[in-house]
Amino acid sequence: MSSTPLKPATPLAIGLALASVYILWGSTYLAIRFALHGYPPFLLAAIRMAIAGSIMYAVLRMRGVPAPTKKQWFTLAKLSIFMVVLSNALVNKAETQVGSGLAAIAVASMPLFAGVFAMLKGRHPSRMEWAGLLIGFLGVIWLSVGGELSGSTVGLVCLIIAPIAWAWGSIWSRDQDLPEPFMAAAGQMMVGTLWLVVVALVAGERITTMPSVESTAALLYLVVAGSIFGFTAYIWLLHHVRPALATSYAYVNPPLAVLIGFLIGGESFTTHDLGAMAVILAGVVLITLAKARTAPPVPAAVREAAQEPAA
Repeated sequence: MSSTPLKPATPLAIGLALASVYILWGSTYLAIRFALHGYPPFLLAAIRMAIAGSIMYAVLRMRGVPAPTKKQWFTLAKLSIFMVVLSNALVNKAETQVGSGLAAIAVASMPLFAGVFAMLKGRHPSRMEWAGLLIGFLGVIWLSVGGELSGSTVGLVCLIIAPIAWAWGSIWSRDQDLPEPFMAAAGQMMVGTLWLVVVALVAGERITTMPSVESTAALLYLVVAGSIFGFTAYIWLLHHVRPALATSYAYVNPPLAVLIGFLIGGESFTTHDLGAMAVILAGVVLITLAKARTAPPVPAAVREAAQEPAA
């Protein structure tokens, strides 16, 4: 990425891009639940990644973006295990057991784990980050003990592994030779598809009946709105606003997902779930504010932050 200054953008354009990231990514959790009515979890992820990754790759190549090198493809293959299989696909698996809003609350813990992994790689947290980590993990413990999530072993395990895998992949990828963000995302989806097909076969997943129109529409929504439009709006934001604002989806998406699940999906939430979400998000906000104080210039931050959320 070249070290160019911030490009001018109107407040309206920034507002629309933020709304797109908030709404499109916040709604993917419920879309997953609807798509699971006709598609098994790992095959759902495989089909979604295959379509979205192939479209993005084709468009990028037509626009002259270089294809990943052999070394970069190998790195993307390793990265996709964490970012696609152990995160996105496990969120799908979790939603066969728990509601979409609850899955979004659990995934909100990702920045907490990212902070821990960054610390293990030599980055020392500030006092504010330490406070955010402590508060956030108290919320994770609260969410895991009691309530709907504790009643589903599969859901609990998947929603613990998913944010950990996503956080580790995000931190690990910073030191790797990767293509530019859009091509890296497309490549991850394409090679991640191969892993997902293997996992689906091992799990014995099959599509034995024609999926309903509703579930197929939800799948297409995940492809177009979640993986293509949402990610495009996010990368645009990373080039036009400070990373702290672009990554604010981390604490906006969970309550929005809860609201969408309640209004459209008919999901219900206990005070236990909502209280845990408030504590987790308080920790995430503190970490985000602390990082904003020492944020690198926007072009340098684009590659570090350019990751689609686990849903």
